[in-house]
Amino acid sequence: MLTNTVQSTLAALISASGHGVISFAKVMDLALYLPTGGYYAGRPRRIGRKGDFYTSVSVGSLYGKLLAASVVKTWEALGKPADFSLIEQGAHDGQLMEDMHQGLLETGSPLADTAHFLIVEPQEGYRAAQAERLGPRLGDRLSWESGIEALVGGPQNAFFVTNELLDAFPVHRVQWTGEDWIEIGVGWDADSGEFIWRPMPGTADHLKAETDLLPRDLPAGHTTEVQPAAARWIKGVGRSLFRGALLIADYGLDDDEYDSIERPDGTLRRYWNHQMDGQVLSGLGECDLTTHVRFSRVKTAAAGDFDVALDTDQGRFLTKLATPWLQSLEGIPPTPQIAAQLRQFHTLTHPGQMGTRFRICLLTRGLNQPLS
Repeated sequence: MLTNTVQSTLAALISASGHGVISFAKVMDLALYLPTGGYYAGRPRRIGRKGDFYTSVSVGSLYGKLLAASVVKTWEALGKPADFSLIEQGAHDGQLMEDMHQGLLETGSPLADTAHFLIVEPQEGYRAAQAERLGPRLGDRLSWESGIEALVGGPQNAFFVTNELLDAFPVHRVQWTGEDWIEIGVGWDADSGEFIWRPMPGTADHLKAETDLLPRDLPAGHTTEVQPAAARWIKGVGRSLFRGALLIADYGLDDDEYDSIERPDGTLRRYWNHQMDGQVLSGLGECDLTTHVRFSRVKTAAAGDFDVALDTDQGRFLTKLATPWLQSLEGIPPTPQIAAQLRQFHTLTHPGQMGTRFRICLLTRGLNQPLS
């Protein structure tokens, strides 16, 4: 049964397709971003305890304050240029950028007062929420662009951060037949009133650049995802030509883990009310859809534009950034504020919580010296 605008739109597209099937990439794109009813359309959704999922940002301000140390290190490795920008895409309501700016203030970095803050955001509702939070703090040093293509010829020196951005990029679903990779799309079953999986007509020639990178020694029926949108995105960021760093924080895997026979149905998942399952064709428009990022593909696409400075789990990365702060606490009785920050640090870095669940890939170019 169709219950919302997203589902009605998808059913109409399937009917008009001529084959009774459309790509899952189209389904995911509309389910998340359709202006009238998409999960991420309108204004930012509530995250954390009262939302559908948690992020490192929703744990508390410590995450952004620690990332501010990486911003400073990048600026120093560039030779402390006078023109420096902090760029974020997927900024949600601006909380991470606020926390990073507060981190710069608390460490006494001159960037707190001199850096420009740029958000890549096409949706007006999100811009309004970001302006409400960040405008009083940053004033005319805050600006927006609708897409990364606008960064060409833009900032010359920058730290570009994304937190859980790529996992929400639309993906194509592909299946190994034993002889070739085919694309699996989405159809509509009028009898059951449900969306169903159906093979797309023909072979997946339009995805050949992606499927050529997949193994061919898997059992027939093995199904996974390919992410051409992520590869296009990193190439687009590369064309901007800024000097500095690009930090990608997300959950993801390299190819050998991603394509393991232990993942015969890929990593595609649905999040709703802090519950995760594989029922990704149910409740379209009313729940979050996400996949693990293929970090091998991201790094391959970035080659020639960026160098991989660091690729590790969040726990190791944040622990290194936090070392000076943790050392400063030695011998000091913890105040309630410090105790709260230590709880945040534990959640962000412990292997049983977010420490190994999330991954940090730090790409750099044009630095005068390696990042310490």
